[in-house]
Amino acid sequence: MSTTPAATRPTLRIGAQLHPQHCDLADLRAAWRAADELGVDSLWTWDHFMPQTGDLDGRHYECWSLLAAMAVETSRATIGSLVTCTAYRNPHLLADQARTVDLLSGGRLVLGVGAGWFEQEHREYGYPFPGPGGRIDAFEEAVTAIRDRLTRLNPAPVGPLPILIGGGGEKRTLQAVARYADLWNWYGWDSTDPVAEFARRSGLLDDWCAEVGRDPREIGRTVMIDAPQTGLAEAFAAAGATEIIVSVPGPFDLAPVRELLALRDGLTGPTGPTGR
Repeated sequence: MSTTPAATRPTLRIGAQLHPQHCDLADLRAAWRAADELGVDSLWTWDHFMPQTGDLDGRHYECWSLLAAMAVETSRATIGSLVTCTAYRNPHLLADQARTVDLLSGGRLVLGVGAGWFEQEHREYGYPFPGPGGRIDAFEEAVTAIRDRLTRLNPAPVGPLPILIGGGGEKRTLQAVARYADLWNWYGWDSTDPVAEFARRSGLLDDWCAEVGRDPREIGRTVMIDAPQTGLAEAFAAAGATEIIVSVPGPFDLAPVRELLALRDGLTGPTGPTGR
């Protein structure tokens, strides 16, 4: 049981990333509707072209088609991609897609973006796969183009359409977060002490904010965890996380989501959307 005084406990949002792989579309759609009804603050998919675990030739579904459906089948949670690879779409087109899905959702879209890492799917779909430096250079150019295009679209997004950047690269990625992002997502699946590592990289982000002249409080800190890590959620919140997103594979057992919602509802403070 937590010994943190109620008056000082952090505000916390809870989200669920539902894996768009090895499942029927009907089951995936039922899962996001059920999670929305449970009261999650955010719902997410990922942007890949093939399964990330198991049979690489197994069933899999495309990110932005799913987000358009999610936009009209849910009504409460923010929705978004963890994260869209900017290399897969012209950035001006991506901005237009995001604006349209935001309108469909009534202003609930978060545009999550990243530089990409999965070489096999780049090759499979005919996209070039430069080295890390080339990918982050292209990513920064894409984010700049997206931000510019969003200011010129008619009609404009109806919501705030915050930009989330995913990744933990200590130099280029966190600097890009400090310059461009409203939200930062970190996923420490390979860390021996994920809470401590999150806190360390969050501190580095604060340093980059000071370097570029940005108030670090403007950037929401989101963490994605796997279902066995739900016991770390309160520690992540104490370390500065504003949102915990649990990654849920098919057949979409929402028990970890319920556990985190109970934690959220036991903490003091509003649960309004971070970054909105």
